[in-house]
Amino acid sequence: MRKIKLREGVDLANLFGPNDLHLKMIEDELKVQMAARGDEITLDGQPESIKRAEHILQELGNWTRTYHELTPADISRAIRATETQRDVPLKPYTFSTTNLSTSKGTVNPKTPTQQAYLQAIKQSDLIIAIGPAGTGKTYLAMAMALAALNQKHVHRIILARPAVEAGEHLGFLPGDLFAKVHPYLRPLYDALYSMMDIERANRLIERGEIEIAPLAFMRGRTLDDAFVILDEAQNATTEQMKMFLTRLGMNSKAIVTGDITQIDLPDSQKSGLTQIAEILVNIEGIQFVYFTEQDVVRHRLVKAIIKAYDRFEYESGSTTNGQGPRG
Repeated sequence: MRKIKLREGVDLANLFGPNDLHLKMIEDELKVQMAARGDEITLDGQPESIKRAEHILQELGNWTRTYHELTPADISRAIRATETQRDVPLKPYTFSTTNLSTSKGTVNPKTPTQQAYLQAIKQSDLIIAIGPAGTGKTYLAMAMALAALNQKHVHRIILARPAVEAGEHLGFLPGDLFAKVHPYLRPLYDALYSMMDIERANRLIERGEIEIAPLAFMRGRTLDDAFVILDEAQNATTEQMKMFLTRLGMNSKAIVTGDITQIDLPDSQKSGLTQIAEILVNIEGIQFVYFTEQDVVRHRLVKAIIKAYDRFEYESGSTTNGQGPRG
């Protein structure tokens, strides 16, 4: 058991949350018990958990002194940020100053890797982002692309995906070409619509300022003045990956995102994403960013599920060969 005293000037109502919601979140996640009396808090639990809870409370309490309005999302970020390093300073990324404004709100990085990812996008013309689902690879790239378009740094955004899914082939699907490929591109539309009103997004698509297309449609083109995102790149073959990377034109930036544990290509075909780390190593202007389950920002169970499957595969000596559940 440990009793701590918060710094002078801490906004207790802000720190504790409505009906002590923030304290309850920390209690549930860290398996500690807390009792607050004024600016003194008594913590009971395992010593490591107590130290971690104290660090979170002091750090977040300090932010309330500068009139930062805490939200449950901030508490979750702080808890995630201290999972591997208990006393890590929270300011640089939990309450990041790197905010991207969209018509539907503000997008900001929530983990150190996400912060590094945005820095890499600012600094380099080609960024390869590899990691599990739910880590914000495509979402943050989309936000950066929209910011670049709004600020007139580029004239268009191009969003591409391989039209490949487990066990399905385009030729067997009903409808014309658009009807066949549209389901594969739907996640890109979802990400776009989450940041922009549907009517405005559709106008930009009609004018060609935003293009969403299968990867195969990139062949033979030179993409000038563009912000280009290749999503689900683990399903691009070696030949397709080379084709895409050599489309980059003047004043353009390309982001390649994918999860190499979730490859849906036939066994006879190699994933282009698994090879480029060796092929493109030490080339100036190219940066690699690797995400882990610590960067998952979806429902807390998503990270637990990813870790459970990784543990199962390690202990059994088997792999899912990309056919696992990380969608």
